[in-house]
Amino acid sequence: MSLDSVRAFFAEKAPDIAVMVMDSSTATVAEAAAALGVSPAEIAKTLSIQAGDDVVLLVTRGDARLDNRKAKATFGSKVKMLGLDVVEDITGHPVGGVCPFGLARPLRVCCDVSLQAFAEVFPAAGAVNAAVRIAPERMAALTNAEWVDVCKGADEA
Repeated sequence: MSLDSVRAFFAEKAPDIAVMVMDSSTATVAEAAAALGVSPAEIAKTLSIQAGDDVVLLVTRGDARLDNRKAKATFGSKVKMLGLDVVEDITGHPVGGVCPFGLARPLRVCCDVSLQAFAEVFPAAGAVNAAVRIAPERMAALTNAEWVDVCKGADEA
C-alpha cells in the first residue's frame, strides 16, 4: 500500500519522476547507497521526529547527524525520534521506506540545508527496496517542505 501511495503521489504531482524498485534492500543509508551506486551522503534519509506535540518529517543527507541544540532552537522544543512501533501508523510507510511522499495524513515536512550540496538526492519511496532520484529543491517544493538548518556540519559530525 505504501509503495502504491508514493506511486500515486508522483503520478499526480510529478509524472516525470519514476519510482525505482530494487532487488536488494534500500532500508538503511549504507544499503541504499550500495544498491543505487551513489555515496551515502547522496541518500536523503527521512527522520520521523516529535517536537513538542508535533510530528515532523525531517529529510537530511545520508551522512548528516542531528544537532540537538539547533533542532531545539528551530522546532521550539527538544526533539526525539518517534518509536519504531508508531512510525508506520503515522506516516503510512514502513521503517526503512519512510519518505515525505504519499503520506497517510498531512505532516510537517522539513528539509535540512545539508541536502543543497547535491544536484540530486535519493530518498526512499515507501518501501524498504524503493527510491526516487530528485533534486532537493523539487522535493521540497512537491512536499511543501520548509528549509531548516538542524544538522551538524561535516566537521562536527
